[in-house]
Amino acid sequence: METRTPVFEEFDPASDCDCPGCVHWRRVLPHSTTGRHPAAYRALVLAAAASSALAAAHTAAAAAPQAPDRPGVPAGDEPSTPQGRQAPLHGPGGVAAAPAAVTETPATTRTEIINRAKKWVAAKVPYSMSKFWSDGYRQDCSGFVSMAWSLPGNEWTGSLAQYGVRIKKEDLQPGDILLFHNPADPQKGSHVVIFGGWTDHTHSSYVAYESAPPHARRQTTPYAYWSHSDRYVAYRYKGLVKGTAGAQPETAGPEQPKPPQQPAGPQRPAEPASAQPYPGRAYFGPGAHNKHVTRLGRMLVERGAGRYYTSGPGPRWTDADRRATQAFQRAQGWRGQDADGLPGPATWKLLVTGKGKDVQGGTGAPEQPASHGVPGYPGRAAFRPGAENAYVTRLGEQLVKKGFGSSYRSGPGPRWSEADRRAVEAFQRAQGWRGGAADGYPGPETWRRLFA
Repeated sequence: METRTPVFEEFDPASDCDCPGCVHWRRVLPHSTTGRHPAAYRALVLAAAASSALAAAHTAAAAAPQAPDRPGVPAGDEPSTPQGRQAPLHGPGGVAAAPAAVTETPATTRTEIINRAKKWVAAKVPYSMSKFWSDGYRQDCSGFVSMAWSLPGNEWTGSLAQYGVRIKKEDLQPGDILLFHNPADPQKGSHVVIFGGWTDHTHSSYVAYESAPPHARRQTTPYAYWSHSDRYVAYRYKGLVKGTAGAQPETAGPEQPKPPQQPAGPQRPAEPASAQPYPGRAYFGPGAHNKHVTRLGRMLVERGAGRYYTSGPGPRWTDADRRATQAFQRAQGWRGQDADGLPGPATWKLLVTGKGKDVQGGTGAPEQPASHGVPGYPGRAAFRPGAENAYVTRLGEQLVKKGFGSSYRSGPGPRWSEADRRAVEAFQRAQGWRGGAADGYPGPETWRRLFA
């Protein structure tokens, strides 16, 4: 008798448990099975065991037609991909509209793409391969990109490429996509995300907008993705225009330098963007703590200034906000008081409208975030089980150099191992830390002390 193996989603469902262990692991390893609450993990094991027992007890039933693996999708309409098929937009009640007769790719801007993506993220649109949101787009990864690109219908990972042109990693800009379509077996790993901007100068992680269980989200993601990283391809939307309607579509190559939006000189009050008016200088600077600081930081990250943040951005004004703002101002060619690191009306308008020049590597500020001369902390995701990158090697070599290499039998190397964790834990305990502060996973302070 053949026993069916339970099928599980590639992504872990979100946990609402607020116990310290679950909070910690959701933060450190957002896609690791280690992060499951113990009770949930036991339930999963018991469910799998019960499934095997039932299969053994009911041989006749096992020979009967099987129900679809995913509830809510009729057996006859079971999609053969991890997202729905190509489909027209849907109206109220999920009724399909007539296919749109479109002779050319609709025009849109980078700002419009990101803003549409942000709406789904803010609404926490639930992930579904069969349901459609109020705007007519299917609530899965490809429907999310179809929505953000304002396509005339719902595409899937096998058809989205026709709306874009391939670009190189170094040419990625907010609004482009990273697409993995597995033509041999579309059910295995196919996915697509929207690129929102690099988070550091190494271009090893970026801000990703995506639809994935349990809902649309925005999060820092290792390049190109958590899994199948070497199989993702970057695309730029063919209908992309520069800023305003009627402009010429952008090419697939590197961005052309944009003319200065404001000559060097004192910043003059500018007409604020109607959707996001400039709140005033009082909301920025030492001691400020408000939502406008968070918004500023997120816009700066999307414009290439993410390397100045070792964490955040957040609502409390920090020196990272000042350095990131100054880098953006200097990228416009401003100097002196015009690049003081405090956003004035002109700086704010360029950010909210998506105009002006992006921050390039090494522009206007030290290449690494200055933290007592310590190399930039890459983020906790670089040190999770299964991680393999240059940061793990650098961490291990520094631990050996500091005298904490006794746990290594070979290496250190680029793949995170239990030896790395024990070495980090020994270093943390040497700082006098205990409990969760000495868990063996390097946070920003561990990193700073280790490389100081």
